Amino acid sequence: MRDLKYLAALTIPASAVLSLYLKGVWSYFTPFYAFVLIPVLEIIFPEDAHNLESDEKTSKSNNRLFDWMLYLNIPVVYGLIGIYLISITTTDLVLFETIGLMLSLGIVLGANGINVGHELGHRQKSHERFLGKMLLLPSFYMHFYIEHNFGHHMHAATREDPATARLNQSVYSFWFTSVFRQYISAWKIQLQLLKKQGLSFFSLKNDMFWYLFLEAGYLWGLFAIFGVEVIPFAIGAGIVGFLLLETVNYIEHYGLLRKKLPSGRYERVREVHSWNSNHIIGRIVLYELTRHSDHHYKSSKKYQLLDCHEHSPQMPFGYPTSMVMSFIPPLWFKTMNPRIPQSMKEA
Repeated sequence: MRDLKYLAALTIPASAVLSLYLKGVWSYFTPFYAFVLIPVLEIIFPEDAHNLESDEKTSKSNNRLFDWMLYLNIPVVYGLIGIYLISITTTDLVLFETIGLMLSLGIVLGANGINVGHELGHRQKSHERFLGKMLLLPSFYMHFYIEHNFGHHMHAATREDPATARLNQSVYSFWFTSVFRQYISAWKIQLQLLKKQGLSFFSLKNDMFWYLFLEAGYLWGLFAIFGVEVIPFAIGAGIVGFLLLETVNYIEHYGLLRKKLPSGRYERVREVHSWNSNHIIGRIVLYELTRHSDHHYKSSKKYQLLDCHEHSPQMPFGYPTSMVMSFIPPLWFKTMNPRIPQSMKEA
C-alpha cells in the first residue's frame, strides 16, 4: 500500500475538478492548493533522506505499478482538458472565473503533464517516450524532449545551458531567456542529428517539424470541436504549464556551475550540480523530481529508485515551497545565495 503514495500526485487534478465544479472564487483553488496548502504541508511533514536497499530497488524496479501510476496521468490530463473546454463553451463565466480556471488547468498541464512527460521521455521503450510526448503536447512544449535529453543533460550547470539559472538572475528573467533559448537550442540539436544521419532539413525524421504540425493540429482540433472561443483559454493554460516547468528548471540548478578544465571541456555532471530536496510532500506529488541530483547522475533511473546523496546541495524547503519563494527574488537570493558553494560561483 505504501507504493500507492504517488497517487497523491492526482490530488492536483482533483483540485482542478473542484475548481471547475464550484467556480466563483473556488476557480482559484488549484493555485491555492499548489502554492499555499502544499507548501504548508511540506513544512509540517518531516524530511525523509532514506534510500532503498538493493533488494528493495530490485523489487520496485520490476513493479509495473509505478509505471501505470504514470500512465494514468494521460487520461486524467486529456479528460480534464475536455471537461474544462466543455464548461467554457456551455457555461456563462465572468472573466475572473475564466482566469482562475485557466490557471488551474495550466498547473495540471505542468505538474501532471510536463513533469510526467519528462519522466517518460527518459525511458528506453519507444511507446513510453511517445506517451511522454503526448503529455508535452497540451503545453506546446514538445521540443522539450529534444532539448532536455540531448542538450540539458549534456550542458547542465554551465553557461551554455539555457535551463541553468545564473547567480542573481530572477525567475522572471529566466522565464524569458530559458523559453526562447531552449527552443532555439532544440532546433540546433535537431539539425545536428539530421546532419549526422545524412538527412536534409526537410526530412520526415525532422521531429521539430512534426512537433509544430502536432501542436497546430491540436489547436485546430480544439477549434473544430469547441469553436474559436476556447483557443485563447487553451493557449493560456499551455503557457501556465510551461512556465511552471521553467520555474522548476530555475530552482533545480540555480547558481551552480561546473568547473572548466584546462582542456576547455567542463568537468562531468555530478550530484553536486543540482539542488536536492528530501521534503516528503514535494517528493510524492512531483514523482521524486526533487531528488534531481541523482536524476542527473543517472538519467535513466526510474523515479521510484532515485537516491539522496548527502554531498548534494540541499534546499531548505521542498520544490513547491521553493517555487513560491522564487517568485519573490530578494527573498530567494537572500535564502539561496549563501548556500551556493564558493567554488561553483567562481566556475
